[in-house]
Amino acid sequence: MTGPDPVSLWRRLADASVLLDGFHALKHAVRFGADVPVAVAVDRGAALALAEELAPDVRDTLDALLTQVPESVYASLVPRPHPTAVAALAVRPSRVAHLERLAHTPRTAPVVVLDHPRNLGNAGAVIRLAAGFGATGVVTTGTLDPWHPTVVRAGAGLHFATAVERLTVAELPAGPVFALDPEGDDIRGVKLPDDAVLAFGSERSGLSPELRARAGRLVALPMRPQVSSYNLATSVAMTLYHWSLGGS
Repeated sequence: MTGPDPVSLWRRLADASVLLDGFHALKHAVRFGADVPVAVAVDRGAALALAEELAPDVRDTLDALLTQVPESVYASLVPRPHPTAVAALAVRPSRVAHLERLAHTPRTAPVVVLDHPRNLGNAGAVIRLAAGFGATGVVTTGTLDPWHPTVVRAGAGLHFATAVERLTVAELPAGPVFALDPEGDDIRGVKLPDDAVLAFGSERSGLSPELRARAGRLVALPMRPQVSSYNLATSVAMTLYHWSLGGS
């Protein structure tokens, strides 16, 4: 890497940047067009070999980005060192651009809403799922920051493959709201349109009164008696899969 010392650049940019923690987060961010001003690795050769094996499409980009640093320096830059010993900083995408993407009509894929989520890892797993299914975006309500480093780590850098924002219920994009609730109609008999807003309650308390009031229809996932609930990411995966089938 030419230009400023990468460690000095890192320390200058860290507070205002998105931490890409690990090879896979960096790989996905680069693949989906993230602006990455600095990237480091303890073993640059091993990281590039991993790229050659798993992501040859971004290997040359990583070759230009990665700077090798001592393990002690790497460990000082990240709060929880990743097994691949690779890390980078990315510019957070424009909120305006994300809001425009969420509001654009006609939508060709749903927006996923996590209503007051509590678990950072669950939120990241949902973003990874949404990216895989090609969802328009993931919106969170409440206090959880969907761009928290733990969420980005759990999402494997796939925040850059979809629109991820925190909004209030009043700010949710237009579209028919289908909220997941045990008392709702069996989802197997419901067609989810491409412009649907799919809302999931928090891991502990379910849907908030505000989101429930916004919902046009409550739907439920099939579940055998005496099983209390699914993991949040599992619920989202089942719902997106049902949408992807295109019928009821």
